[in-house]
Amino acid sequence: MSAPHTRVEPSTAYEDDVDAASVILRLDVDDAGPGDLETGAAPGATGTAGTHGEGLRMVNGRPMRGNLKMAPDGVTVLVPQPNDDPRNPLNWPQWKKYLVLLVVSISAILPDYGSATGAVTLIPQGEMWGISPNTVNHSQSGNVFMLGAGASFAIVFYNYFGRFPTTFYFLVLATAMAVYCAVAPNLNHFMAARILNGFFSTVTQSGGLVFIQDMFFFHEHARMINFWAGCFVLSPYLGPFVAGFITSNTTWRWAFGSYSIFTGLCTIATALWVEETYYNRRRRYNPEKPLPDSYYGNHWTRLVGIPQWRTRRERITLKEAVARPFRALVKPVVALSCAFYIAQFMWVVGINTTLALFLAPPESEGGYGFTGTDISLFYFAPMIAVILGESFGHFFNDWLADYYVKRHHGRFEPEARLWTLYIGELFMVPGLVGVGQSLQNHSHWALLAVSWGTYVVGTIITTTSITAYVLDAYPGASGEVSSWLNLCRTTGGFIISYVQVNWATKTGTKSSFGVQAGIAAFMFLAIIPLLQLKGKFLRHWGGPIVFQHIDVDENGAIVKRDVVAGAEKTAHVEAEHHDDDDDEVKGGEVAEIEKKSPEAQ
Repeated sequence: MSAPHTRVEPSTAYEDDVDAASVILRLDVDDAGPGDLETGAAPGATGTAGTHGEGLRMVNGRPMRGNLKMAPDGVTVLVPQPNDDPRNPLNWPQWKKYLVLLVVSISAILPDYGSATGAVTLIPQGEMWGISPNTVNHSQSGNVFMLGAGASFAIVFYNYFGRFPTTFYFLVLATAMAVYCAVAPNLNHFMAARILNGFFSTVTQSGGLVFIQDMFFFHEHARMINFWAGCFVLSPYLGPFVAGFITSNTTWRWAFGSYSIFTGLCTIATALWVEETYYNRRRRYNPEKPLPDSYYGNHWTRLVGIPQWRTRRERITLKEAVARPFRALVKPVVALSCAFYIAQFMWVVGINTTLALFLAPPESEGGYGFTGTDISLFYFAPMIAVILGESFGHFFNDWLADYYVKRHHGRFEPEARLWTLYIGELFMVPGLVGVGQSLQNHSHWALLAVSWGTYVVGTIITTTSITAYVLDAYPGASGEVSSWLNLCRTTGGFIISYVQVNWATKTGTKSSFGVQAGIAAFMFLAIIPLLQLKGKFLRHWGGPIVFQHIDVDENGAIVKRDVVAGAEKTAHVEAEHHDDDDDEVKGGEVAEIEKKSPEAQ
């Protein structure tokens, strides 16, 4: 019987704002299995996880090894290490976590679903209003741009007002704007409604990563991101698929009418089943003196944001909430990841918002003569591709992480995520080239469908990998890095949707899509090997992302902390106990009592 070869210290099990680099993720025990968790026996395990000689045992229904809480397999260390508070989303039952994630992920379908629905209605709208489809497409571009702008505002509101009320109010307004899209009397009214709908509907597409970070442990992130990303990558194809059938049999207004119904259902589901997932993990939890139920409110008061508003000054100031995204962007790893992602994903939006203009014209004019129904059926190709890419990522990302930690004695580095991008690029570049060749050579539609699907498989693989990478690099900035990735994706789509048709008409699709493939490949070769070789150095050179938090301990004392990814500076304020209803913090002298460096941890 041999001892485990991995030494784990409690400090390696980072909380939400500590760098994930070099985190111990796995205890590899030679000849040891999970053991009998009921009795605490762990055959072959002598253990060095905090307390030497301890095997697995059950504490409050959770397996532990030494002083570390473990996943049910008895091998994977839970990161972050949760406290015993049942209100901590990390401690929620799995069914509740999955239900919240399901509603959030389905709601993430809305922005691109609605945006791409407009791509199918361009021609009938132009006929109704007596303008060209390319002019109607300007509303499309404005909508796409606001998907990114709205994401930035949503993250600020998430941090200041709370996740639950922000999601609910944004979706209520998105529903109202979707309804107005369906009844708009002219292009100007339609464009205004489309732009505002894009701003509000994007809330869970940008904030989904925040929910994942709040509820799930480190080893679960890739699978949860893969599911959430799969939903919003699927959405720009699902929208035209439905809208094409509708416009073939009735007016284009019902395409947006069905979108309004979908948005309304997501709003209702959010009100019923989503919960506030923000939990102050830095607050000192005292099981003998838990916070009263009145502090958290009930489900319906949390829905409208009453307890979140009452306790807002215990979390973060509005100024800090606005500053957080910019503090994240200046980090080299975040900026490089965003630059890479914009060069990979922007072509998705360009293809999707303009493809109907290539497929609908008769063959005599260089098109395919597709009807609305034909175009709808054509969207089966990318939808199948998303399912294939999601299925691959669901298993491969876990296998890759497990393979890496086994080869590195249980230690995990964020850069391990980047190997998956090579697979994604092998699909994306040939796919883009194939789309351009097929359109210009007027190849059979099946070749065009396969080329498009090939590219889409690469996008879902790439989206999951790069998102997981930046989350692992800066776990305390999940919302901020997610909003920047979303803004880059949509800003690139906004630009390309303006120029795609004219570019392809002027130079030919073979040239335009070839250039797009070249840009994607160049940015991959310029950035990804650099991050693999120097990513850890760049994270340390760029320094941690510093966020200021205002915490309250179990005695009501205020603790002001500059929380950073890998280090923390704590200042304790001796304050009087204050009422939950009192927004002002009373009294106090500030004294720095503790400072921990990354090296000390």
